Amino acid sequence: MIDPFVTARALRDAIASRAISAEAACRAALDRIAATDNRLHAFHEVHAEKALSRARALDRLPGPAGPLHGVPVALKDNIAAAGAVTTAGSRILERYVSPFDATVVQRLDAAGAVIVGNTICDEFAMGSSTENCAFGPARNPWDASRAPGGSSGGSAVAVAAGMTPIALGSDTGGSIRQPAAFCGIVGLKPTYGRVSRFGLLAYASSLDQIGPFARTVDDAALCLEAIAGADPLDATAASRPVPAFTSALTGTVEGSTIGVPWTLLDMGVDRDVRQAFDESIRTLERMGAAIADVELPHARFAIPTYYLVATAEASSNLARYDGVRFGLRAADAATVDQMYDRTREAGFGPEVKRRIMLGTYVLSAGYYDAYYLKAQQVRTLIRRDYDRAFERVDAVALPTTPTAAFGLGERTGDPLQMYLADVFTVSAPLAGLPAISVPCGYAESGLPIGLQLTGRAWDEATILRMAAAYEQAMPWKDRHPPL
Repeated sequence: MIDPFVTARALRDAIASRAISAEAACRAALDRIAATDNRLHAFHEVHAEKALSRARALDRLPGPAGPLHGVPVALKDNIAAAGAVTTAGSRILERYVSPFDATVVQRLDAAGAVIVGNTICDEFAMGSSTENCAFGPARNPWDASRAPGGSSGGSAVAVAAGMTPIALGSDTGGSIRQPAAFCGIVGLKPTYGRVSRFGLLAYASSLDQIGPFARTVDDAALCLEAIAGADPLDATAASRPVPAFTSALTGTVEGSTIGVPWTLLDMGVDRDVRQAFDESIRTLERMGAAIADVELPHARFAIPTYYLVATAEASSNLARYDGVRFGLRAADAATVDQMYDRTREAGFGPEVKRRIMLGTYVLSAGYYDAYYLKAQQVRTLIRRDYDRAFERVDAVALPTTPTAAFGLGERTGDPLQMYLADVFTVSAPLAGLPAISVPCGYAESGLPIGLQLTGRAWDEATILRMAAAYEQAMPWKDRHPPL
């Protein structure tokens, strides 16, 4: 019997050595999904036959296909996979079947991974709980009455609940790191441009970035090595060499300096989260890291800046969903204008409409300079704050979220309260920086808490090394949800 919480590396090694077959690993993942997903709703669709066929083909190869040989992987439902329904959690794409693979899907295939299905996400990645998904929310495996975080909550649940060792999500304002913290796993947002966005259904193009969920930092590094790199199909994917991230995991933080912006921790941080964060900093200090105070004076403006930039870009990106080219088309329209209006009225949910209206407003004549241009200027100041901090430190540490997972339905009536769930995560994408969330303890309620480390641009290796060393020193990776 295959342990549902086996790491991707251990599973890959077992399949490569023929100790078990890729088909057996795939069946174990499918069985786990069948046993638990009726309670957790992590998956929108499971591609059982396609996944088993792929696993059998891998078993017939004379040797390993790549670094993820036979490893089951789940995709967020906003990443295109050929022949699969790709909805981005929206009614407007409910029956849309992608005719092509995203670049990350092609690279997972080349690495030998077995894609088992696509997971629940907030509509067009707009949300912090998966409650904006048109196909129902996912549920936190630690407490099914709680949100798993969003917008990549389904992918986080798939990994935390032992359905797949690795899953891909997308992070625009924190949508990998926040659900990773809520579900007690590792979530990595790479540097903007490290991973191709070709085939990712766009929300905010200057912020979106694909990244991995995993149970260990090593598995996250293994996946990043497989999916990173330049792509002729995406001009924003940088032509920079992809380091051997797994080789950087030396198990030590000695000689490193970690900056902590202590003044930001008065921004509504729960007592349990604050205690877990303080203890994680003391642990890193005992392990040999130097701890320094840093100032990020413009981080307090990150939430309004993010919602001005992101909604402006969303209002442009989502204009393509008009009933002409993709998905839903209103059947009772007498004119083209009616078709546009009725298609978008029926196809988009309330949060998407809210953000399109806000984005259209901030880009409109007379308000562009006052809102959108000002937000871009503040974005530059946020990036400069980090540049100054990284002159003295190797990474900046904060709690990933100000609270542990909140209850489903608890914040749906108050969008501003929901937006504040991302208060510590939105700065990194605004500055284009890599950041990782790693478990750092549990609240009295038993819910996980995350530690976030943000690094210099293109220096994922440093934050992966620090996170791996901390992970090895603590017992959190060995705790699993009581399913």
